[in-house]
This record gives sequence, C-alpha cells and structure tokens, in this order.
Amino acid sequence: MAENRAENRAAGTAGNDDDGANLDGVLAEVGPRLRRIRKERGATLAGLAAATGISVSTLSRLESGHRKPSLELLLPIARAHQVPLDELVGAPPVGDPRVRSKPIVRHGRTMVPLTRQPGGLQAYKVLEPSRSVEPDPRAHEGYEWLYVLSGRLRLVLADHDVILTAGEAAEFDTRLPHWFGSTGEGPAEFLSLFGPQGERMHVRARPAERKREAD
Repeated sequence: MAENRAENRAAGTAGNDDDGANLDGVLAEVGPRLRRIRKERGATLAGLAAATGISVSTLSRLESGHRKPSLELLLPIARAHQVPLDELVGAPPVGDPRVRSKPIVRHGRTMVPLTRQPGGLQAYKVLEPSRSVEPDPRAHEGYEWLYVLSGRLRLVLADHDVILTAGEAAEFDTRLPHWFGSTGEGPAEFLSLFGPQGERMHVRARPAERKREAD
C-alpha cells in the first residue's frame, strides 16, 4: 500500500512537471508573437507604449521574453492591436463539438450514434419504421433507457407489454428478457441510452396527462 501511494505521488509529480513544462512553452512563444503582430501592423514600441500606457522598456522585455506576460499587460496590447486575447497567447482553437456520425441501418432500424467514445454509456437516436414484427425478447448484461420523441413504441419487458408514446420514458435492466419495436401503426423516433456494465441513468419522465391526473 505504501509503495502504491509513493508511486501515485511520483506519477502526480510527473504530471505536474509536464503541465509546468507545457505552460512555460506557451509563455515562451508569447514574446515573439507580440513582436510579429506589432510589426505586421507597422507599430513602433514607442507608439504602442503611448497607446497602452505600458513603458517602452516593459514592452521590449515582453517581446524578448525577459518579462512574463500577465493579463494586465496583454489586455491593453490586445485592445491596441484590435485582436482577440487568444491570438496574443496562441490559444489552441476549440474543436468542433458537433457529433458527426453516419447512420447505422440494422435489421431495418436506423440508428444514429450520439456518442464518440467507446465503452461506457452509449447514446443513439433511433428511427423505427412502421412494420409488422413479432416480438423476440432477448436478455443480456446492461441497463437501458428509452425516451420516445415521436410516434408510438412497443416495449415487451418480461411479463409487461406496453406502448410508449411521445414524451414517455422507460428504463430497465437488460438482464430481463426484453424487446422494443414498431406497433405497426406508424414510425417511431426515440432516444436510447445503453450502459453495457449496468450503469443506471436515474432519469424518469411521465407524460403530462398522467401528471395532471396524479395532481
């Protein structure tokens, strides 16, 4: 146990060293970037000093790397050059957060993956076409959560045979024999979250009609 803690501390120290090295590398690039941006705009150190209120000597030391950049120094320089602060410090661009997944057609059902990481909870948007299908309940490890966006979805779970409509949700242990699919009365669109290790979503939803009846 003591050896493990020592190893963890050593790993944490190594991680901190890496972070510190990365930060030093970013700061080291600020000076040359400040000089390049200033020269691209045809500005002199004296002119920039007059526009920012920062002394010529401080600006010179910033550009040469002998003065660490700070927010108080970079903000007026960014305003004077009319550039975003990110451009001065070379912040990496934010990656596109949109999930671009190709639809998967399986047994006549169209599934659009909404998650990009393998393992853990998986999310899908599913389009179930209108068709006549005989339920074939299966059981396997995991836990599933369904939420109907539109249409009607039939769910067979152990001894239960229910119809879920838009706005209704169901969650269940997939070790119970289960099946879900078309009612034969039109297509259904729904969200499916599946945890292969049996993770529970802890999300509940009831249709508005039932809420009013309960009230």
